[in-house]
Amino acid sequence: MTPSHMVALALIPFFTITGAMAAICFQRVRDVFFFAMVSLAVFAERMDVNFFSEAWYRGTTRGIQITMLEMLAFGLLLGCLLGRRGGERRLFWPGSLGLMLLFFGYACVSVIVSEPKLFGAFELSKMFASILVFLAAAFYVRSRREWTLLAVALGCAVGFEGLWAIRQHLVTGVDRADGTLDHANSLSMYFCLTAPPLVAVAYSVGSRGLRWFCGLCSVLAAAGLFLTFSRAGIPVFTVVVMGTILACASWRPSPSRIVVRSLLVLGAVALAAACWSQMERRYSGTTLEDEYLDPSVDGRGVYLRLSTAIAKDHFFGVGLNNWSYQVSRTYGPRLGFRFDDYDYLVSVYGSRNDKIFANSYLAAPAHNLAALTLGELGVPGLAIFALLWLRWLSMGLPFLFLPKSDPMRAMGVGILFSICGIFGQSLTEWVYRQTPILLTFYILLGALASLAHARGRARIEERSIRAESIEQDAVPSESLVAEGA
Repeated sequence: MTPSHMVALALIPFFTITGAMAAICFQRVRDVFFFAMVSLAVFAERMDVNFFSEAWYRGTTRGIQITMLEMLAFGLLLGCLLGRRGGERRLFWPGSLGLMLLFFGYACVSVIVSEPKLFGAFELSKMFASILVFLAAAFYVRSRREWTLLAVALGCAVGFEGLWAIRQHLVTGVDRADGTLDHANSLSMYFCLTAPPLVAVAYSVGSRGLRWFCGLCSVLAAAGLFLTFSRAGIPVFTVVVMGTILACASWRPSPSRIVVRSLLVLGAVALAAACWSQMERRYSGTTLEDEYLDPSVDGRGVYLRLSTAIAKDHFFGVGLNNWSYQVSRTYGPRLGFRFDDYDYLVSVYGSRNDKIFANSYLAAPAHNLAALTLGELGVPGLAIFALLWLRWLSMGLPFLFLPKSDPMRAMGVGILFSICGIFGQSLTEWVYRQTPILLTFYILLGALASLAHARGRARIEERSIRAESIEQDAVPSESLVAEGA
């Protein structure tokens, strides 16, 4: 452990406890914490400390991470539970929390019974952080005021990433823009995750200024995503954004709507025409047959074959975050790929020779979230994870059937399509586990859980009001019958 880690160990508890005390005392501090948590999530990996870091490992997590977001989330959570909230009930059970805890518990057991354990412990730290931000968002977002703050914070982050991607492509000449996320496919997934709520708010019945702000940020997201030239990201983004528009937009014709939507279509066509040659190269470079069916090509089909081979040998998987370690040692060579063995490299060169590891041929995480989960956590782990995704979808689907005038509907529908967007691109990527994307996703899930809870309470109140009205209507009729008798 370096001196900087020792300093961090002293400062992190101090600032965390101080922030939590301020959040308990002041509502404005909680607002600032939440805004920062949402808007700065995209920079999480630039504001973290990695304890016991093994930067040479090609896993999805390379150290026990503590970021500023966890500090903000902890303070926000305590502030929501212990601070003043008016007449609101502070405690409730957020939807999907039970399955999250079940999945986390299963992952803990996987780490305990597998070897090596260190890489799994790295991933557990990130899973714990995701549950923490989920709870903080769920207990904070309780009214339209917080939903608006969520939309503004999300728009600021998305707008910045969109502008930065445009700058990278046009000014610095980056072929595939990656924003602040270090890879174009990561930026693509971030936009697929965050654009639908902004699009939904842009087509809602709320404040005109908020709608125009979210609409502008959505346009920047579309431009930034197109400049990533992600083969999976562009169609997934198109589907989820069009689905959000179909679900939220009013189709009653008016001159302003016709003009705005015509300009959006023309802008999309112009952008596609300007970048068509690069897109054509991206899509024609590798066919689906080469990618998935050719066993000699190190494409995405290899990950499916590797996960199947692992599942045959290990019903419960090889251990959380142990994919790269086990595939490099055993399963890659079985398919003819001569990966380097981690144990050999460490024994010969040591674990601190980053240059040797950077030049070595080591297995990457499976570019398919289901295959990665199956290989690491086995059939039971994949089953629990699938149930978790179904639970998230079931939380968002009812919002499609609410009236468009309902203030909860826009954000609920937007987050529903966010889930669809991150699921769609996870068919070809593993970056669901990347810290900025994972924490942003769980913040939105926390907001969705709060919305679902509020919707459930509203339905209970409506039923009680109806029951009371029925009883009141029945009382006069009963007295009239008695008088007639």
